[in-house]
Amino acid sequence: MVESGFAVADAHVDVLTAMEEQNRSFDAEPVEGHVNLQRLKAGGVSLACLACYIAPRFRHQGPHRVLQLIDLFYRVLAAHENDLVQVTGPASLPFPGASGRIGVLLTVEGGEALGGDLAVLRMLYRLGVRMVGLTWNGRNELADGVGERDTGGGLTRLGREAVREMDRLGMAVDVSHLAEAGFWDVLGLAQRPPLASHANCAALCRHPRNLDDRQIRALAEKGGLVGLTFAPSFVDPDHPTVERFLDHVEHAAGLVGPQALALGSDFDGIGETIPGLENPACFPGLAGALLARGFSEPEVRGIMGENLVRYLGRVLK
Repeated sequence: MVESGFAVADAHVDVLTAMEEQNRSFDAEPVEGHVNLQRLKAGGVSLACLACYIAPRFRHQGPHRVLQLIDLFYRVLAAHENDLVQVTGPASLPFPGASGRIGVLLTVEGGEALGGDLAVLRMLYRLGVRMVGLTWNGRNELADGVGERDTGGGLTRLGREAVREMDRLGMAVDVSHLAEAGFWDVLGLAQRPPLASHANCAALCRHPRNLDDRQIRALAEKGGLVGLTFAPSFVDPDHPTVERFLDHVEHAAGLVGPQALALGSDFDGIGETIPGLENPACFPGLAGALLARGFSEPEVRGIMGENLVRYLGRVLK
C-alpha cells in the first residue's frame, strides 16, 4: 500500500502490447513506455486491467493475434506468481488487498479479436477475458469506431449479438472508441452496465474520443463508469497538465458525482505523457492533488480504485 493509503485500480493498461512490440520484460525499466512491476508497486496499484490491443495491421488475424497476447499474459502471470493474481470474477477482486498481490484482469481492445464469430468470444471468456472494447477507431464486424463516426453507423447485427452474449457470460462491455451511434446502441441494449475504460470530457476538450455530457450522464444512469484517461490530447492538446486533468475529474463529478468515475490511464498505449503523470509511480501524487482540489478522502478512494472494483463486482459473474 502507498503512503497515502489510496489503493489504485486502473481500467486500461497497454503493457502487454508494449512488451511484445518492444521486446521488454515485465521487470525491466522501460527504455520507452511506462509500466513495469516495480512502478505498479510504487504507485499502490491493486488492480490493473491489461488490454490485448488488436492493432489495425492485425485486423484480418484478430483471433490469432489475441491468442498471442493472452499467451504473453499467462507467461507474465506464471513468472510473477508471488506478485500478481488473476482476476476473473467478484471473488478474486483484490480489495481490501489482503494477499498483497496485484490483481490483473484480462481485457480485449478491438472486436477484430472475434474474427466475426461468437464462438471465439465464448472461448476468450474461458481463457479469462472479462472486458471487451467492441472497436478501436475503425470499422469492424461489430460496429463503427470513432474514425467512421461521420457515417452514423452503430452496432451491426453481430455486434448486438455480441453485447447480448457478453451480458449472458458476465463480461464488461467497454464503449471506448465506439462511434456515437454505437454508444447509444449499447446503452439501449446492454443489461449489465457498460463502461468507458479510457475517455475524458468533450465539454473541456473536443477530442473525438471524449464523451459529451449526455453520454457521461447516460453511463452513470445505467450504473456504469467513466475511466478518465491521462492521454495528453484527451486532456488538453495545447497545455496538458495535472491541473487540466483535474478539471476533467471536476467536470465529470459535477455531472454525475465522483462515484461514477475511475481511472483509465492508457499507460503504454500513449506516446507522450503529462508531467506528473508519467507512469504508475505517480498515482500517490494524483491522490494528493485530488484532495487538494477539495475531494473528500472517501471520494478520492473511490476515484483512485474502489469505484472500479465495485463496478466489476456487479458486472462480472
